[in-house]
Amino acid sequence: MSAPVRFDRGHTDDLMSFLTASPTPYHAVANTAERLEKAGFRQVAETDAWDGSSGGRYVLRGGAVVAWYVPEDAAPHTPYRIVGAHTDSPNLRVKPRPDSGAHGWRQVAVEVYGGPLLNSWLDRDLGLAGRLTLRDGSTVLVDVARPLLRVPQLAIHLDRNVTADGLKLDKQRHLQPVWGLGDDLRDGDLIAFLEEEARLAPGSVAGWDLMVHPVEAPAYLGRHRELVAGPRMDNLLSVHAGTAALVAAATCGARLTRIPVLAAFDHEENGSQSDTGADGPLLGTVLERSVFARGGSYEDRARSFAGTVCLSSDTGHAVHPNYAERHDPTHHPRVNGGPIIKVNVNNRYATDGSGRAVFAAACERAGVPFQSFVSNNSMPCGTTIGPITAARHGISTVDIGVAILSMHSARELCGADDPFLLANALTAFLED
Repeated sequence: MSAPVRFDRGHTDDLMSFLTASPTPYHAVANTAERLEKAGFRQVAETDAWDGSSGGRYVLRGGAVVAWYVPEDAAPHTPYRIVGAHTDSPNLRVKPRPDSGAHGWRQVAVEVYGGPLLNSWLDRDLGLAGRLTLRDGSTVLVDVARPLLRVPQLAIHLDRNVTADGLKLDKQRHLQPVWGLGDDLRDGDLIAFLEEEARLAPGSVAGWDLMVHPVEAPAYLGRHRELVAGPRMDNLLSVHAGTAALVAAATCGARLTRIPVLAAFDHEENGSQSDTGADGPLLGTVLERSVFARGGSYEDRARSFAGTVCLSSDTGHAVHPNYAERHDPTHHPRVNGGPIIKVNVNNRYATDGSGRAVFAAACERAGVPFQSFVSNNSMPCGTTIGPITAARHGISTVDIGVAILSMHSARELCGADDPFLLANALTAFLED
């Protein structure tokens, strides 16, 4: 086995900056694209003809990005090595008619996206961010990264049994945040405010995809600062690590025997069924066009896909010290113990024995420890883009990730070492 990797706190510092700068999937892919551009990658438009020259390319579509690096000697049938992740996180998203309120309070109408821990959004300072679509069809990113909204919890004096009976939240009635005072409610007030924030002409916004986000910055905690708390680790932690791994793999271009790819999808948290989700055609279209741009045939495409392996990198559950009985008794992943290999025989994860061997070999080359995760038999198991990718494209797929606590909370918790360990394992996998 290789020498153990030396922990670099700089990677985790950079992750925290990435989390702060990426309050929405649209910001996450924009920040990823900026990092790729600095590494020499260039954006290609899906509406243009592609050439088969070597080098780094990437495609942006909404809240998704697919990037790849073609070595100089890559043949049309050269297989891919793919790191798959997702850019979206459970949260509260603004409705088409956002201006609401009652009893002198001005509120914003929101809808629940994905499966958030709803209580974690209560009594928290929230900003507002997303994508504004202008009347000419162009888009502008906006981020009000200061305390703007709050979902106030009912005082215990008015709900005396909440401690004994547990908090019960109605998604329609109890989660609408307040953002000011006034009885004069007018349609268009929130969008007019955002036009002003984005320095746009009044009335120029025709559509929007907006979501609230906690404005508290990520932070180290613990006696030795061995933990990190922050938002959207599920799954921007993997997007950040995958980007770093792809850039690192591209620097060794001539030694690559496979084509490294990063595929970061949107809409994983609500089923992946969209044109930017893992269940859509985006990844397959990009890979096929790359084969054909290099002069390949359908036979080359089939050969390439048959030799391709994808790592579906997402967060998983670290053993919880207060709820250890909820975990499988022989599988207790620990934070800072290295990435986890996720297994479920009912194909909620895509890992099989052969896939496990591929990732184990990558970890060994990188000097990175790894762990295994399987759900308690009495608990339902979540799922990822892994089974979707395997079934849709016929690609061998392995589910892995970093073990965290408070998954789907507005603020999650991981080990400070694990992001760097994951990035090193992904780099070894892509470099093969």
